[in-house]
Amino acid sequence: MRKKIMGFARLARPANLPTAAADIFAGAAIGDFFIINNNWVVTADDASKLFLLVVSSICLYAGGVVFNDVFDAKLDAVERPERAIPSGVVSLRQAVHWGSLLILVGLILAFNVTLLSGIIALVLTASIFSYDAYFKQFGFFGPLNMGICRGLNLMLGMSIIGAITTWWVAIIPVLYIFAITLISRGEVHGKNKKHIIKAAVMYIVVVGLLTLAIGIYTTNLLWALPFLFLFVVLIFRPLWKAYRINSPEHIKKSVIAGVLSLVVMDACWAIGFSNWYIGLAVLLLLPLSLLLSKLFSVT
Repeated sequence: MRKKIMGFARLARPANLPTAAADIFAGAAIGDFFIINNNWVVTADDASKLFLLVVSSICLYAGGVVFNDVFDAKLDAVERPERAIPSGVVSLRQAVHWGSLLILVGLILAFNVTLLSGIIALVLTASIFSYDAYFKQFGFFGPLNMGICRGLNLMLGMSIIGAITTWWVAIIPVLYIFAITLISRGEVHGKNKKHIIKAAVMYIVVVGLLTLAIGIYTTNLLWALPFLFLFVVLIFRPLWKAYRINSPEHIKKSVIAGVLSLVVMDACWAIGFSNWYIGLAVLLLLPLSLLLSKLFSVT
């Protein structure tokens, strides 16, 4: 029984789930959720909505990666036989039921926040399935599709107020995830220096746009600079190693660093658009992700 439960857990990529929650906090901050009459307070109703969106996002993300393994079952039997489905720990039918339950719960919770939240969750679900079932096989549209999923997740957090403000910031996580997905192309076989160079350029653009957005819309850039510096170090150091030693091992480490550093990016959004202690609270999700990454695979 314990082996079966761990199999279901592995399918959901627990180490990645705090990054989904961080998106919601960041989106809520960008949507001016934490600013009420110029005071940094959150009402009980707001907190309830925030909790529902966090759990919704986690369920949608988990359901998405479960179905990713469902659609990749035959390929994983060759390339990653240790995964839950090809190893026989979880059957294909059980994985489908597990993923469907997670997606359904995520959608129901989103619709219980605002109508806009529910609509965004539906679009996000469609994007998740389009990536899992079809677009991930393409060199351009696969990374783009994955990036759109992350951008929509950020917008899901913004939707807590029933409207989308400064919607263009959702383009930034699209670019960031596009870069990570490019890097991951060499995770099995290595030899992807061209993709790493492209990803590095996109990383620079992401950091620039993130800094610009905080600088233009808020007065908190100085508070955000240490978080931005940490973000740069965490993503570029393993990327440089993956370029120098272009092996699957170093490429995988760069991908993992990119995924987990989403929490730091979201902390930058939070401190930029709300206050330092909100950013710090989001950043504290990073140790949780790192701990879970020691127990469960990130990719």
